Amino acid sequence: ETSSSNIQMASSWTPRQNKLFESALAKFDRETPDRWQNIANEVGKSVEDVKRHYEILKEDIRRIEHGRVAYPYRTNNSNSN
Repeated sequence: ETSSSNIQMASSWTPRQNKLFESALAKFDRETPDRWQNIANEVGKSVEDVKRHYEILKEDIRRIEHGRVAYPYRTNNSNSN
């Protein structure tokens, strides 16, 4: 199973690199020529690294959407009327 290796790869990204990655994804959309190269340049990673990181991110989003991951800042307001 690759989940443990995904965790190791994901942990090698600093918070700053993750923020740069998110910004670069917004800046260089699917229509951008050489999108992955541009993102890699912004983050300071290889094209392969950013593509792999993107796939991990997509899988995390799928898990969240299917309720398999708790939201980190969920508050329990079930008692409110």
